[in-house]
Amino acid sequence: MSFEEEMEDLESAEDFLQYFQLDYVPSVVHVNRLHILQRFHDYLQKAADEMPEHEPAKRAIYSKLLMRAYQDFVESDAQTEKVFKVFAMGELSQTAFVSLSDIKT
Repeated sequence: MSFEEEMEDLESAEDFLQYFQLDYVPSVVHVNRLHILQRFHDYLQKAADEMPEHEPAKRAIYSKLLMRAYQDFVESDAQTEKVFKVFAMGELSQTAFVSLSDIKT
């Protein structure tokens, strides 16, 4: 199997961490698994232009970026990291105006 094929078989944050043989605290992953995977994805997108073709080098970069994504949530939390738009929305001043003529009973 190629590296890309092996990656396609991975589904959970735990799968990725185990595949790359990275040590992790299950309780941290349990609470932040989607955030870790999204941050990992974001890091991979940023590194895409500089990603080597050589498979061992590529594996090393993936492993480093996954560990970085995991560490973001060891040292912080989901609300602080704001990986998903819903957490950033709270910072924006969002007011809506509904006129009385728009309200119908």
